This record gives sequence, C-alpha cells and structure tokens, in this order.
Amino acid sequence: MDLLTNFWQLFLLSAPWLMLGLLIAGLLNVYLPTDFLHRHLGKEGLWTTIKAALIGAPMPLCSCGVIPAAIGLRRAGASKSATTAFLVSTPETGVDSVSVSYVLLGPFMAVIRPIAAVCSAIAAGVLVGKESEFNNERTKTSHNLETVTSSCCSTKQATAKEPTSSCCSTKQAPTVEKTSCCASKKEVVKIEGGVAKLKRAISFSCNKLLEDTMVWLVIGLFFAALVQTYVPESYLSQWGSGIFAMLVVILISIPMYICATASTPIAAGLLLSGVSPGAVLVFMLAGPATNVATLGVVGKELGKRAVVAYLIGVIGVALLFGFLTDYLVSEFGFVVAPMMGEEHQVLPHWLSLVCGVLLVALMLRLALKILLKKSTQTGKSIS
Repeated sequence: MDLLTNFWQLFLLSAPWLMLGLLIAGLLNVYLPTDFLHRHLGKEGLWTTIKAALIGAPMPLCSCGVIPAAIGLRRAGASKSATTAFLVSTPETGVDSVSVSYVLLGPFMAVIRPIAAVCSAIAAGVLVGKESEFNNERTKTSHNLETVTSSCCSTKQATAKEPTSSCCSTKQAPTVEKTSCCASKKEVVKIEGGVAKLKRAISFSCNKLLEDTMVWLVIGLFFAALVQTYVPESYLSQWGSGIFAMLVVILISIPMYICATASTPIAAGLLLSGVSPGAVLVFMLAGPATNVATLGVVGKELGKRAVVAYLIGVIGVALLFGFLTDYLVSEFGFVVAPMMGEEHQVLPHWLSLVCGVLLVALMLRLALKILLKKSTQTGKSIS
C-alpha cells in the first residue's frame, strides 16, 4: 500500500512539470523555425553543445518535463550533442532550484551547483556527439566496402541497365510535366493562424509526444517509488564521505525520479545526517539526470551507444565536482549550512491534483486508442 501511495504522490508532483514540458515541446515543434534550430543547434560540436546547455540551464523543468521538451527539440532538427546537453542541464539546475539551494544549503552550493550542471551537460553532449560521428564514419566505411562488388579476377561482369532513346526508337522517353507562372491553375498558399498553430502544438504534445514518452515515465516513477518505499534515508547517511559514498549515492539516485528543486530538501537532510557536501552535490547532479525514464528515452532517440556516453559524461563530471566541493570546503572553509526548519512547496496541491487527473485522462485515452488500433489490425489479419 505504501508503494502505491508513494507512486501516486510522485505522479502528482511530476504531473504539472510534465504538462509544462509537453506544452513547451509542442510550441517548439510548431513555432520555432527549422532553419533556426539547424543554424544554432543542428551541428555536432563544442559550441553547439555549450549553447544548448546554457539554454536549458535556467529553465524550470524537472526530470519528467524535460523529456518531451528534449524529444521535441531533437525532432525539430537539433543535433544529438545539443539534445543531450539540453537533457542534462535542464533538470540538474534551474532558476527555482538555485534559489532553493541558496535557502536550504547556503550560497556556496547555490553557486557551484549550476556551474557543475552546465559542465556536466557539456561533457555528456560532447561525448554523445563524438560517438555519433564515429558511428557515421563507420557506417560510411562499411557502405563503401559493400559497393565494391567486382574485381579484375571476377568471372561475372556487372551490368548496368540504363534507359536509352534514339531517333529511330519506337518507345519515347518519359516526359516531365512542367509548370510555369503562366499556368491557368494557381497554387493556393494556406496561411495558418495563431489559434490553429496553438491547437496543432497541443495536439502534437497530447498525442504523438505523450505516446512516445508515457511508458518510460510510468516505469521511472515506479522505480522511484520503490526506492522511496524500501530505501530509508539513513541508509545513505551511513557511508559518510569519499569515493565509496559518492558511488553509493549514484547507484541509489539512478532509479530515482526527482527534479532539481525537490532533491534540494533531501540533500539538506543528507547533510544533517553526516553525508559530505561533495556526495550531496553528486546526488543533486546524478539524481535528476540519470533516472530510468531519461536513460530509456536516450536509448530510443539517440541510440544504445549514446546511453553509455551519456552516463560517462554525467557521472564523471559529478564525481569530479564532488571531490572539488569537499576540497574547497575543507581547505577554504566554505559554509554549507542546511536550514531544515523551512518547508518549501513549489506548486499548490490543487494545481498538482488537477494536472495529475488531466494527465491520467490523456494517458488512458491514448492507451485505449492503441488497444483499439491493435484489435482492429488483429481482426483484419484473421479475416
């Protein structure tokens, strides 16, 4: 029963941000010009990755909300490296999470957290981009090898059939109809209005995007509920500091489904329990960016090899900044002071409840639509 309760609570917390992410993705798909994305985010490379990381860093989207937004960005023309950088920096930090970090953890963590998040996003984006370039080069090489089908020792000669025509031939070459500005039929250009564009954006978000992401979202929330139900907070506090504590925090944070803002009170609790500031920072970086749903979407949209590059970039930079944080705190005396007396609620409960019910209705509608489609196809195959 506790598992179902925690699942529903996590679903309600995620629902408003997921709805916001779906809306942003739909608006990007409809309103953002394709040439703009191709020009600024369409190429692989360091500068493109940096721009995508900086665009995503201030946005107040959590782990669930960034998934549809990143998919919309990718399908609108963004490169793999840019999509990855956006997918990492957006949930790891934001304007809201920085302000909460300042209140609950102090100014030092409020500064180093967004810096670490942007660096993590850039590293993951560059690694995924390099993996994509290597994949493309290997594909081209194998394609070139396959095209070489004949040699000087071959007994069979390759023949190429090309359509030929001459003045004596009875068969005429196919003609291509051409149109000119003098044609009687005029092309009708339909200009789409603002309301029609908004409807198309909402339709794209609530149908295609939600259908592509809802399975992984539910799986991610279920794993998060499992961790929340069966892994107590005291389990993490027993490891204290050092590399082992950071690795344990990473292993626990991977199945968790938590946004940057919601992870901050948990981080303050871990600090009070004796966990080092470096391990706490690792938790706040790895938790929002490496959950099961995000990894599933990365594998589906960017490729299975990209998942490995993604994890190396995020976890590697998180560990580096974890050690850097512990070093700076011990050497220069930076204060990391949790203030657990303050309760932080980002959104009112009624808004989360309304968004949760609406999201359930949209998911059930899509599930029913998919089942009807499958049953129709089965009926046709039997007949």
